[in-house]
Amino acid sequence: MTGSQRHTEPLDVHLIALRDGPAGPEVLLSRRAGDVYAAGCWHLISGHLDGPWEDMVTALLRETREEAGIVVDPADVRAAVTVHHRSPAGAARLGVFFEVRRWDGTPKVMEPQVCDAMDWFALDKLPQPMVTYCRAGLDAYRAGARMAVHFQEPADAIAYTPTADRLVLVPEPRSPGTVPQEVRAFAEHAVGRITNWTDVSWGREESRVWRARGAECGEWYVKIHQNNRFHQREVAALRGWVPFLGPAAPRLVAADAQLRAVVLTAVGGRSLHGATYPPEQQRHIFHRIGQLAAAIHTSAPPHPAAGTLPLGKLERHLDGARPHLAPGDEEFIRSTAEKAAHLPALEAVPTHGDLQLRNLRWDEDADVLYVIDFERSEEGPAIRDFVRLSDSWHGRPDLLQAVLDGYGRPFTPEEEAQLTILSVLDSVSGISYGASHGDPELVERGRRTLARLSAAQHP
Repeated sequence: MTGSQRHTEPLDVHLIALRDGPAGPEVLLSRRAGDVYAAGCWHLISGHLDGPWEDMVTALLRETREEAGIVVDPADVRAAVTVHHRSPAGAARLGVFFEVRRWDGTPKVMEPQVCDAMDWFALDKLPQPMVTYCRAGLDAYRAGARMAVHFQEPADAIAYTPTADRLVLVPEPRSPGTVPQEVRAFAEHAVGRITNWTDVSWGREESRVWRARGAECGEWYVKIHQNNRFHQREVAALRGWVPFLGPAAPRLVAADAQLRAVVLTAVGGRSLHGATYPPEQQRHIFHRIGQLAAAIHTSAPPHPAAGTLPLGKLERHLDGARPHLAPGDEEFIRSTAEKAAHLPALEAVPTHGDLQLRNLRWDEDADVLYVIDFERSEEGPAIRDFVRLSDSWHGRPDLLQAVLDGYGRPFTPEEEAQLTILSVLDSVSGISYGASHGDPELVERGRRTLARLSAAQHP
């Protein structure tokens, strides 16, 4: 023991009563009134234990009945978060917050001498003024924490102010899907307190992505790249040519090379991966895809002709893909690859590198197409960006024409030839990757593309 005095903090209990509102979860709050601490401020229903004979759940049920007139079954009480709090005056206490979603009766003011209002508020739009201690507990709860420290300084106000946010979340043991504490700290240093993290990582990727919502209703995406190369590519694109796309792309808020992490502004819309639309709307969307591709490829001046096509990994990918190839596939792959030596190099422009439907988001109401995920971005031939899109217009010449109309020009014969070669190489690498990572969908997509390209070469 290093201090001169043992802690003898009282324990108090807090009710987080939740209901579903039109815009999301709502929490029940009461406004303190009269000759009480923090009069005029909103607070959760709460109170102290009556004595050593009363446990904290029993105390919660009693306070809920006395203050709001509702009856809660002990079986419906759930542990939410525990907060070690110190007030500006220096007194400390331990607050235990409980979540309840079912009760009997209608909440109403039962103690008008200490409470003059009771109402429901959206959990992400809490009212002001609000007791800082109560706000800290709700922020910790919304962040998914189980324990937190909230020690205020002597000059701090009783009512919550964002500039004096003393909440410190105590991390839990890390498990798959958990946001690393150092990444939390990096993101919150960039955008302020984050109260909700949602893992939105793509199942096939080793990069991790979370949607982060802030205490003041902001929304961002936080991403950890799987390697330094992907981190450097995405950051370079976001700092270089991506801003020229305007609102069609996210903005870089912060980057940390050591963590391989970035914080990005959120974009709207719905992923085009797996989405279905009427034919006319499909043509409209694909016209926008062509316009977006043109904006990417003209976001910086072109450079002289790029080098040869990427054949260096073909043998390794063939070794992994060979057990899954159809008869004649390997001969077709090799004969197609041999044609690369006779093609002229195409000038290099900024390319997305992974332009496919899952990286495109469509906001139907605003008529806006967004593009995300620039970790494979690099300079190269413009046709590179149509490799993974070409599957989506197969059998639909109207969609291909919509893309070309939006792009502003047809593909040149040299680009058509490179599109075939790059699509073959991409299919082989996809089959190899899918086979080694247990992804049959990726294997099947590669086989389907090879069959399509082979049939086109030998009608």
